[in-house]
Amino acid sequence: MPMTNRQLFLNHVGQTSAAPLCLEIVRAQGCKLVDVNGKEYIDLIGGISVCNVGHRHPKVIDAIKKQLDDYLHIMVYGELVQSPQVQYAKKLTEYLPAALNSVFFTASGSEATEGAMKLAKRFSNRTQIVSFKNSYHGSTQGALSVMGNEYWQQAFRPLLPDILQLNYNSFEDLESITERTACVIAETIQAEAGVLVPQNGWLKALRKRCDETGALLVLDEIQCGFGRNGTLWAFEQFDVVPDILLLGKALGGGMPLGAFIADKKIMDSFTHDPVLGHINTFGGHPVCCAAGLAAFHVLLDEKLIDSVSENEKQFISSLHHPKIKAIRSRGLMIAVEFDSFETNKKLIDELICHGIFTDWFLFASNCMRIVPPLTISKEEIKIACDKILNVLNSL
Repeated sequence: MPMTNRQLFLNHVGQTSAAPLCLEIVRAQGCKLVDVNGKEYIDLIGGISVCNVGHRHPKVIDAIKKQLDDYLHIMVYGELVQSPQVQYAKKLTEYLPAALNSVFFTASGSEATEGAMKLAKRFSNRTQIVSFKNSYHGSTQGALSVMGNEYWQQAFRPLLPDILQLNYNSFEDLESITERTACVIAETIQAEAGVLVPQNGWLKALRKRCDETGALLVLDEIQCGFGRNGTLWAFEQFDVVPDILLLGKALGGGMPLGAFIADKKIMDSFTHDPVLGHINTFGGHPVCCAAGLAAFHVLLDEKLIDSVSENEKQFISSLHHPKIKAIRSRGLMIAVEFDSFETNKKLIDELICHGIFTDWFLFASNCMRIVPPLTISKEEIKIACDKILNVLNSL
């Protein structure tokens, strides 16, 4: 008897936990997922901030199909002029501060982190990299080195040397940034920590300290970019501009794509001593860039960001329950806090049975993650919140 896809998945696909969800999804559209049995789910994860314009937006699909008729992979990133890369880079820089004018495309957010770390060291001729506790910048070796959580690091040491980790939102810790520091890498809003927002001008103080010491400021908006927090870029809300911006997840409109963006005078450090200072085979894949550019147009043209704040308020006003200890949010990045991981996990598992798909945060496992597509409707929010409350009543 042939093995089921579930059995094949468990036997032949590399696993990331001892108990994967094993949902077999066969279709996705808008804010809905459909499994192999025809069961429908409201998606409150959106691929973890990937599907900002919803699953399979028609304009994104059309752009992918059009690019398929032209060409797929041709040559490693940076050697040939490829229209999807060029047009997307131009479009992004039109909506960024003037100093963020040069885009280096990668295949993922983790790779964007790696590239930015190399760029900062090359440009500054310094070695120290500063990051923050409970930060997440990816799982590759370099990105893991600046991750701010020992539980996830301890099994893979030794990691990169000369990494200094400070406390997010600590003004006192900023004094540890010195003339030895190549760059400071921070999430504009800490996601996996359970949606922690910079407080009381702290991000401006970080920018000032970087200016004083000559360290480059790298802001990671891999999760919070593209309208997730109610403005196109989260850093706009704090009146700062980074030297290097990290993007990923929603950047590709559902396709794998990342980028780090800087001023050309910084980015050109990769062109000499050595030449090919950073290269990437699949970075800026033409189909991914075509999809990402189409999704970016959808985000802007359909004014999806305009409804983020209102939808955030609907979630918060609807989710009142004795078992909910706190809610932290910035736009449609929401952490619903419970007393323990056990309570949270029971809720998440039961919600799947009721057709609601969500999960937890890496460094805040007692918090339920709500990061749906920005296209989510008021009706879908109401259904999701009602089911969350009903399940909480039964726990």
